[in-house]
Amino acid sequence: MKIDKDYIESLREDYSKGILEEHNVLPNPMAQFEKWFSEAIEAQCHEPNAMTLATATPKGIPSARTVLLKGLDERGFVFYTNYESKKGEEIRENNHVSLLFFWPELARQVRIDGMAEKLSRRESQEYFNNRPHGSKLGAMTSNQSRIIENRDVIEKKYQELEEQFAGKDQIEVPDFWGGFLVVPYRIEFWQGRSNRLHDRLQFLLQKLDPREWKMERLAP
Repeated sequence: MKIDKDYIESLREDYSKGILEEHNVLPNPMAQFEKWFSEAIEAQCHEPNAMTLATATPKGIPSARTVLLKGLDERGFVFYTNYESKKGEEIRENNHVSLLFFWPELARQVRIDGMAEKLSRRESQEYFNNRPHGSKLGAMTSNQSRIIENRDVIEKKYQELEEQFAGKDQIEVPDFWGGFLVVPYRIEFWQGRSNRLHDRLQFLLQKLDPREWKMERLAP
């Protein structure tokens, strides 16, 4: 089915679900993110921890995909993946990354620029221990981002691992799998407003230890 060009151009929404003013924003952007994240959960946003992760090669060729936020503290944002995947390889060569959260139910968006670094094996093992058994086997099954002949390849390998680890709850995390911590140096909060006059407040890291942030308003 061909979608009419005029129809695509007509798709728009006039946002009127909130405002974002300097006086009602917490001075620490990590605390402000936690506040918005909690409100996204309370609003029952679909998968509020879903975030777009953008990486790039050393030559600047970008790629993006959706991953899930699995940890958050004063250091930054945590997700887990196969270190040998495309994103893992790109982070190894160029650890500048961007994250994007979009909660349409609240007309809110958060953009994060930061540096990705591997979590310790201990932290990755602790998270791996809490995953469902099937998810553990799934992580061990897939040579993520590699070309395979057909689906039977991974189905067969998964079945072999099911037999190998039947009845075993404790499984050692594979060397090729684990967490990344994204340490932010720029965080932007976006609140949709009427007539496309959106609110945009960005925080720029000024000093690492102790962390100091500068807040600025951006034109929509």
